[in-house]
Amino acid sequence: MPKVTLYNQTGSQVDEIELNDSIFGIEPNENVLHDAVLMQQASLRQGTHDTKGRSEVSGGGRKPWRQKGTGRARQGSIRSPQWVGGGTVFGPTPRSYSYKLPKKVRRLAIKSALSSKVKADDIVVLDELQLDAPKTKDMVSILTALSADQKALVVTGDYNNTVAVSARNIPGVTILTADAVNVLDVLNHDKLVITKDAVEKIEEVLS
Repeated sequence: MPKVTLYNQTGSQVDEIELNDSIFGIEPNENVLHDAVLMQQASLRQGTHDTKGRSEVSGGGRKPWRQKGTGRARQGSIRSPQWVGGGTVFGPTPRSYSYKLPKKVRRLAIKSALSSKVKADDIVVLDELQLDAPKTKDMVSILTALSADQKALVVTGDYNNTVAVSARNIPGVTILTADAVNVLDVLNHDKLVITKDAVEKIEEVLS
């Protein structure tokens, strides 16, 4: 089992913690990680794009000119696609881009993402994360002491409003609870700062 140092909020080493080998110690599967990231990014797309077809644009109620005898090409409506202001052919319409990968694939993806952080030594395990009052300055001090003051994902066991409010104005810092950990956020941040109780919850769910 991989062993990592357990830190307190001041950045001091207080102990060591063993992580579950089947969750934090596997060989990351890059193909599965790629598929999981694509799935999340597709689900984030709004899909509200829309164009008007020839039946939706205004005008074109009558034939522009008679069929024969004018010397011009025959036309049935000024709202045909070849006309300026005409309808769009096969244009995008509102749709959902979201799809799902199999459950086993999704579980392998999050395990691979977590293991990649351990392998790169980009994980920091905290014994606890508690603040007396919501202060951004205090949260910045904690992250600086942990060498995670750049782009950090902070994962707590349960939702803590004081911590969430303290971190929401720090650029590059995201706060999540253990049950909301996802592949895209883990890979998109340089450091993973996770509390001991969050590790236990993740191991309980993914074991």
